[in-house]
Amino acid sequence: MRKLIHLRTLRLPREDGKPCHLSWVRNETFEKLGTIATLSNLLVYLTTVFNTKSITAAKIMTIFIGTTQVATLVGAFHCDTYFGRYKTLIFGTIASLMGLLVIGLTAIIKEMHPSHCGTEHSYTCKGPTAGQMAFLLTGFGLLVVGAGRIRPCNLAFGADQFNPKTESGKKGINSFFNWYYFTFTFANVVSSTLIVYVQSNISWSLGLSIPPILMFISIVLFLMGSKMFVKVKATGSPLASVAQIIVVSIKKGRLKLPEQPWISLYNYMPPKSINSHLTYTDQFRFLNKAAIMTPHSPSDPWRLCSVQQVEEAKCLLRVVPICLAAVVYQVALVHQDTYVVFQALQSDRRLGSNNFEIPAASYSVFSVLSLTIFIPIYDRIIVPSLQRLSRKEGGITLLQRIGIGIFISILTSTTKESPSGNWLPEDLNNGRLDCFYYMVAGLGAFDFVYFLVCVGTGTKVRWKMPLKPKTDSEKPAYRP
Repeated sequence: MRKLIHLRTLRLPREDGKPCHLSWVRNETFEKLGTIATLSNLLVYLTTVFNTKSITAAKIMTIFIGTTQVATLVGAFHCDTYFGRYKTLIFGTIASLMGLLVIGLTAIIKEMHPSHCGTEHSYTCKGPTAGQMAFLLTGFGLLVVGAGRIRPCNLAFGADQFNPKTESGKKGINSFFNWYYFTFTFANVVSSTLIVYVQSNISWSLGLSIPPILMFISIVLFLMGSKMFVKVKATGSPLASVAQIIVVSIKKGRLKLPEQPWISLYNYMPPKSINSHLTYTDQFRFLNKAAIMTPHSPSDPWRLCSVQQVEEAKCLLRVVPICLAAVVYQVALVHQDTYVVFQALQSDRRLGSNNFEIPAASYSVFSVLSLTIFIPIYDRIIVPSLQRLSRKEGGITLLQRIGIGIFISILTSTTKESPSGNWLPEDLNNGRLDCFYYMVAGLGAFDFVYFLVCVGTGTKVRWKMPLKPKTDSEKPAYRP
């Protein structure tokens, strides 16, 4: 019988998930080392090896980052609907490996990149040919495909290894998230320092050969732990579920909700679902019509939805305004990270009497290190102090934390200045990069005001009496 609600089902995960957890951490470490080592230095690679202008390189990277974010939606849909997280991760890591190999070949094979400026072969800076750029963009495309499958599945697949219904499982999940961000920080620091130094100061050929080797090790470790992993089957995409609810609500738009909808509406949950049971709410009442049972209502998700399914869709709709605020924040963040590298390229990066020069791409490691230092201070000092003042768990709410973060990002943008000139010329020393950062700060200020409006106008959810979920025998029979 076809399921109405697209939820993941429980396949007996280990209570603490420790063996799977350790295997996954090893795989995750090598995967992050491989991808971050290449992505963090691509701007420098485009400008110094492929002889592209800084504005062109920034456009390529911005399009690459944006396309990657969109690809995660496609990857998540394929994962939830067809393949499951395990198979999706295998496909994504192989695609990323191929992308890293292609980018590495552009540095190893001389014919795959333009001649260096001022060499005996080229006294002027010649840009890449159409074939060279197409080959490089092929590598970018494979990385987009890989990241679009890895990013939406990696964290969720690790959490699948624990049983959240047991105390040891809950503790294991908390430990798992700590290990996840530890591996991310470790990989970021190592990639942005050691591997980037090899790429920029020793050899691009050698430096870009390291990431695919690390990615290959990641794939081998992942496959070695295959028998230990809990593999949750694909049961449907939440996006498809939301689309079903909207369509069914429109079809039943002329129907009237019953006087006691929390009793009369159709409700069903799969018996092995580990999702929290949600009760009826009055918010977005129009969507509740999707759960109205009619005399000839078949068990077709495009004609009848359950209260549980409707309430899950409402949960997604409630966070849409907050997600939109994050979109504006990310727009500002991506552009700041891009031009920080260009500023570093045109800065004096020498240290000490030995004239050791910090690679331009390594400047991103300072934000990671500051975050690593701040998190324990926040967790051990700031949070307990705020808890004593506010008498609330955590000290401040998640929304307040987001708002403070957006406000701090505004202050960050306003502290960066540069000499007068055009906004973003090839030589940033002759530009008005301060105007660019002020514009970014303006976007952040607009985002902050929008976020405050969303939080201030948010309606409280009114919960009704809980519904008793129907069993399989109580589901309406399918009638074509």
